[in-house]
Amino acid sequence: MPRRLITNALRLMLLFALYFSVAENAVPQAIKERHDVVTVGRASLKVTIRGEGDPVVFIPSLGRGVQDFDVLSKQLAQAGYRSILPEPRGIGGSTGPLDGITLHDLAGDVAGVIRATGGRPAIVVGHAFGNRIARMLATDHPTLVKQVILLAAGGTVAMSPDVEQTSHRVYTATLPKSDRIEAIQRVFFASGSNGSVWTEGWYLDVAAAQVAANSATQGNEWLGGGSSPILVLQGAEDIMAVPENSKRLAADYPKRVTVVEIPKAGHAMLPEQPDLILAAILAYLKR
Repeated sequence: MPRRLITNALRLMLLFALYFSVAENAVPQAIKERHDVVTVGRASLKVTIRGEGDPVVFIPSLGRGVQDFDVLSKQLAQAGYRSILPEPRGIGGSTGPLDGITLHDLAGDVAGVIRATGGRPAIVVGHAFGNRIARMLATDHPTLVKQVILLAAGGTVAMSPDVEQTSHRVYTATLPKSDRIEAIQRVFFASGSNGSVWTEGWYLDVAAAQVAANSATQGNEWLGGGSSPILVLQGAEDIMAVPENSKRLAADYPKRVTVVEIPKAGHAMLPEQPDLILAAILAYLKR
């Protein structure tokens, strides 16, 4: 591992310890929350906004909504940030064309939300498929992005054929529920984690449209994430976005990319290690 990444990792570990020390004595405060509808071209997006402070925008995983960020967004709002959660097209009341689109269109949706909610450069958090949109956003709209935080960031090194075949079962609507849960457990969660927490919350028609949008976009258009600083949170047991992805991203952009490994976390990450993820993000933002 490059010396810079080792130094960053050690610094973040120390900040983790500080965060947990402070968190033990923290007194929860009321968080202001409001809901809005933002129109971006032909898309109409339902947006939840929590807290006040520097804006943090969340982009969820393939075929899933911003509910996956419920805990993290509230924690960051509690820590003094303004969490902005736009539902993707086709989810939670958000609408817009799902045919004939690319990652540029989906990134444009998020850009429109950032402009409509103040226009300040935002910290952008993308999970799994959302990491592609986050990097596309930073590439297409660099003035709107302050930093990029990627959870489960793939795109360069493929998963094994067996894992890929199992992942397809997750998005098969006709698969018996028990078989889907088994597939979810295997490909999204680390050993010892409870995959049943992700039984619900899937939008399979949206997932199919997002896959098509990804296929319609060349990887070299978004992989570098523009010129933004990037934090990658790498699940130690992620068999979909395998660790070699984050290693290569750091090697390609050593001055911009910091990688922090999250132990006992798979591709889902958020329901598996919420405290470690929050600590890593706060440590990075407060450097």
